[in-house]
Amino acid sequence: MIHPTCFIHSSSFADEGCSIGADSKIWHFSHIMSHVEIGERCNIGQNVFIASGVKVGNGVKIQNNVSLYTGVICEDDVFLGPSMVFTNVMNPRAFVERKTEYRPTVLKKGASIGANATLVCGNEIGAYAFVAAGAVVTQPVPDYCMVAGVPAKPIGWMSRMGHKLQFNEHGEATCPESGEIYVLKNQQVTRK
Repeated sequence: MIHPTCFIHSSSFADEGCSIGADSKIWHFSHIMSHVEIGERCNIGQNVFIASGVKVGNGVKIQNNVSLYTGVICEDDVFLGPSMVFTNVMNPRAFVERKTEYRPTVLKKGASIGANATLVCGNEIGAYAFVAAGAVVTQPVPDYCMVAGVPAKPIGWMSRMGHKLQFNEHGEATCPESGEIYVLKNQQVTRK
């Protein structure tokens, strides 16, 4: 079902059997296949492809030139930067069908993926994690973790609001925007 307040540009296609929530916008030259679930208040940029079986939560922003393949799940408030890349098979060959080997990629609430980053399938990107532009993610990314490079490695921690956290000797940091306190223990960050 496509909610009546959803906007779909005339150059885009939303196949029968997809679900698009209230106040979502689908911009130029995009294609939403059947059996896709898109939540409310999403912004789907230009030239975006979303394959059958993909789930997109509420408030997700997908920038231009992104393809979400079967197996991708984006929870609420995920940001996908321009031209970032998903994969869904570990060893693709044009002449070998591997549709039964798709590996899921899950992006937890509030995760941000930078422009031109690549996410190798089968990994979970933690809540409010931040993947830098151009990074290649080959392993799971913990909550609030910032990763960069090829392959992507942890380079710090980010607050829910997107600020780099500076931990004191007690393993605590405060977000300068929200005032929220974060605790670093055993290479895991939680909000206090």
